[in-house]
Amino acid sequence: MSDAQEGQDPASTRWKRTLEVLSVVGPPLTVVTALLVYFGWARTDAQAKAMGLDVSLFGYTVQDFMLRSIQSLFQPLAWLVVIGLLWLMLDRAVARLLDVPGNRRRVQLSATVVLLLGFAYAAAMWIAVTARPGETVLYAPFLVAAGLVVGAWGLSVRRRAAAASPQGRRATPRAIEGWLVFVLVTLLLFWGTSDYAQALGRGAAVDYQERSHLLPTAVVYSKERLAVTVPNVKEESAGSEASPLFRYTGLRLLVVSGGRIFLLNDGWSLEHGRVVVLPDNGSVRVEYGNPASG
Repeated sequence: MSDAQEGQDPASTRWKRTLEVLSVVGPPLTVVTALLVYFGWARTDAQAKAMGLDVSLFGYTVQDFMLRSIQSLFQPLAWLVVIGLLWLMLDRAVARLLDVPGNRRRVQLSATVVLLLGFAYAAAMWIAVTARPGETVLYAPFLVAAGLVVGAWGLSVRRRAAAASPQGRRATPRAIEGWLVFVLVTLLLFWGTSDYAQALGRGAAVDYQERSHLLPTAVVYSKERLAVTVPNVKEESAGSEASPLFRYTGLRLLVVSGGRIFLLNDGWSLEHGRVVVLPDNGSVRVEYGNPASG
């Protein structure tokens, strides 16, 4: 240990290490949070458009978008963590190999092959995407990002292996290079997330069409006639002339959000179905039931 390191205050050393950890963990954590919000919005927007609605009608908050995205992204994020742990183990194994001078040449050659394969794969996937601009190639942006990450890691290992020799000690703007790779990979993740989320959103709309009978039943009571004219919805008089009350059956609960109640009619379809939107302000009373009871 050098004299400068021995003279450092332990508290300042711990603070410096904390800042280093935050500088490493902070940007990825910020990106993951932004991806969750963006994924929830893109999925809900595609689903709403497929159902003939606009996502702004639901009045979802940032927290709502995050909660709606977690269920769909749980497995991909879990796999991402597993891959990250395996990559850390591999990187540590490579670092141990570099501690032995006799292995540096072989590690450098292997890293060269890895970086060439990684960048070549990213370039091939990019060409496959740009060759069909009107089509969505699902997962392609993720694969491009994976190729870039593998290629950048191979380049980093190659530099670490060459750093032991004087000709390998060259000053390069590696911090800027690393941030550019980080920004590019982040943009690709947002691109891939958008495609994946939209596909899931459209699939969710189709799922509502096929399984609308599994949604909770809804019976609406109102003192005023609502004039609901969608198919399979029946209007019945449940009151008297002095105290009128109208009951509407044949409805299914879609969601309650933004001060509104969104209902689907029995037999709802993407082509002919319509969404009934009622205010959630006490002007109507809604009874919800088990789908099996409907």
